[in-house]
Amino acid sequence: MLIYLATTVGSIGGGYLSSWLIRKGWPVLKARKTVLIIFAFLEVSIILAQFATEAWMAVALISLAVAVHQAWATNIFTTASDMFPKRGVASIVGLGGFAGALGAMLLLKVTGYVLSHTGSFAILFIVASSAYVTSLLIIHLLVPKLEMAKIRS
Repeated sequence: MLIYLATTVGSIGGGYLSSWLIRKGWPVLKARKTVLIIFAFLEVSIILAQFATEAWMAVALISLAVAVHQAWATNIFTTASDMFPKRGVASIVGLGGFAGALGAMLLLKVTGYVLSHTGSFAILFIVASSAYVTSLLIIHLLVPKLEMAKIRS
């Protein structure tokens, strides 16, 4: 139950934080990227979950991770609506979901391979903890400034 509560807090909190910065006069992309960088570095804390010795520690760390993930997702989905006309947002988000599903399938295969060959979760936690920072770097390289995309009819 706590983990689901954490996702709710993350979703609402992530959206609130970027909206608050925008209301304070920040440019939209700067506000979104600032919030994304905060949550990307907070997500690194998931690496600590492998060292949890008590159930409450694992629940707390995983709750933090899912809250941060939801805050991240809220801002990523909103960034799509900042960059694309209304008529294109659903298609862009759908393509992103499709790519995410393909990536998840690949990650499941890699996870099985890593566990069967090493027997350790350490590598997986390192990858998970760095994924958001890596994603933010890619986003920054691909979208250095916010411009509305042009979609042909």
